[in-house]
Amino acid sequence: MKTSRAGSCAAAVRFAAAITLTCALSAPGAFAQQANEPFEPYSGQAGKDVVWVPTPDKSVEATLDLAGLQPSDYVIDLGSGDGRMVIAAAKRGARGHGVEFNPKMVEYARKRAQEAGVADRAQFVEGDMYAADISKATVMPLFLLTQNLDQLVPNFLKLRPGTRIVTVTYTISGWDHDETAEVGPDCTAWCRMYKYIVPANANGVWKLGEADLVVTQKFQTFTGKLGAAALEDGRLHGDEISFTVGGVAYYGSVTGDEMRGVRPNAWRATRSGG
Repeated sequence: MKTSRAGSCAAAVRFAAAITLTCALSAPGAFAQQANEPFEPYSGQAGKDVVWVPTPDKSVEATLDLAGLQPSDYVIDLGSGDGRMVIAAAKRGARGHGVEFNPKMVEYARKRAQEAGVADRAQFVEGDMYAADISKATVMPLFLLTQNLDQLVPNFLKLRPGTRIVTVTYTISGWDHDETAEVGPDCTAWCRMYKYIVPANANGVWKLGEADLVVTQKFQTFTGKLGAAALEDGRLHGDEISFTVGGVAYYGSVTGDEMRGVRPNAWRATRSGG
């Protein structure tokens, strides 16, 4: 897990259930290891502008369970630390990589992947998580603070519809989670996970027959009008779309600038403007 240095004191309070952190953790060189000692990460380790707290193994497994991880998935973890999330996914047959700012952590994660026998499926790169290319992801398991997640939202919404984002403990502001899960009763810290399914972009004005379909979208829900009639119960689940107009339920899918529906009868809409 990562948190900004500016908020390290506040973050320390949040971490009290698992460890005791102080503002000294974010001071340069805090608990610095001797140069001649092999690198060994520790909970609360300071970095450039973040601290690291490892996700408990049971929470890692629960996160991947909630994601519905399949061997066909490509997993990307931002702020991947010692690599445990990507390595656990690779042990289940998936492929992916972690993005980590600390080069020593990157090397450490690569070593762990090699030792686990999954280095061909679990790779790690040094980089800034806010600038990372996440376009290949189908699953993103993330242990980040809300402030970090919120900053990443524009990147999340560019992902392919249906991509699953699962966060540990912290939520994304304004985005209602689709599912939740908890580790068993013996769990003492970082026990709750939240799943978000990336929706298609349906925002804008569409032409459905002779009428304008106006969609005002907020994550997976939307309001709007079909002609003069108000839309009700507007919702997106990945690329699937549903809404009701005048008591008639519409169901279909969104692909780029086209919607195709199967109920109440076959229908088609094309995007005509923003």
